[in-house]
Amino acid sequence: MAAEIVTISKTDDGTRLQRWFVRNYPSMPLREFYKLCRGGQIRVNSKRVHGREILNAGDAIRIPPTIGGFATRLQKSSAGDKFSLTDLEELRQCIIHNDDDIVVFNKPAGLAVQGGSGIRKSIDKMAAALFPYDKISLVHRLDKETSGLLVVAKNQRAAQHLSAQFQNKDAHKEYLALLNGDVKPSRGVIDNYMIKGQVFDTPERVNSGTGQRPQRAVTNYQVLASAGNISWVLFSPKTGRTHQLRLHSALTLGAPIVGDALYGRDCLVDPALASILVTNNLFLFAYKLTFQHPATGRMMTLRASVPDFMMPVIKLLELKVP
Repeated sequence: MAAEIVTISKTDDGTRLQRWFVRNYPSMPLREFYKLCRGGQIRVNSKRVHGREILNAGDAIRIPPTIGGFATRLQKSSAGDKFSLTDLEELRQCIIHNDDDIVVFNKPAGLAVQGGSGIRKSIDKMAAALFPYDKISLVHRLDKETSGLLVVAKNQRAAQHLSAQFQNKDAHKEYLALLNGDVKPSRGVIDNYMIKGQVFDTPERVNSGTGQRPQRAVTNYQVLASAGNISWVLFSPKTGRTHQLRLHSALTLGAPIVGDALYGRDCLVDPALASILVTNNLFLFAYKLTFQHPATGRMMTLRASVPDFMMPVIKLLELKVP
């Protein structure tokens, strides 16, 4: 059986050789890894290695056939989560930044962030399988239906630092959304209160019999373009309430997000838009995220590429991504 040659992707650029093997062959003992390095069985760009080398995108790693049995197998948790190697590889392709402290995904629509009863695949469980020697922690959320940037911590220090940034609103998030309606005025600040999927102008208007306290929800918005009864909107939420942007769109602006089966189900889709839609996915995309790196302290601004399902509409309506 011949050795396999694996080319290092951009997402693994800067990773140590040992860590790369631990992630991809988690059941392989380290003594076996170093034994293969000493024997010249593991090589990088045809050169012998010690195991501590830093990998660069484009490097070619020689994988000896003897370690094929140490590859990650089908993952199944006690909660019933189940995903395959193909699922893991698809998620790996969604990584847009990866280092020793954080990994950032361009999450596809329809993939849950957190596992639970009845959820087969989720970012938290799959990320833990991709990085078995790291302590994976969620520090913020995206709805299952929402696509876009999601940063995940890989150790406790990073988790604490990032969680504080999101809780203190030091991390800045921007979303793009296609709304089914002509939004007026073209820019503004939405500042109201939410409870149980409802929106109220003031907390006093909330029925005291609900047993819950209303939560203030603040969103900056700007209409970037409009075509008939369709609006291309940039959202910058200042709070992080459940379904905040979906509720602000549907109930405050009177223009639900295209594809929102929960808050836009009774809204007739603009005929011009209906003719070009090829998906029922939610047209809400977390496209830009700015935060401080938990280890280096450097400010990072990441942008994700627009999901494929949105591109036909964007091209046809000649919409621009900032």
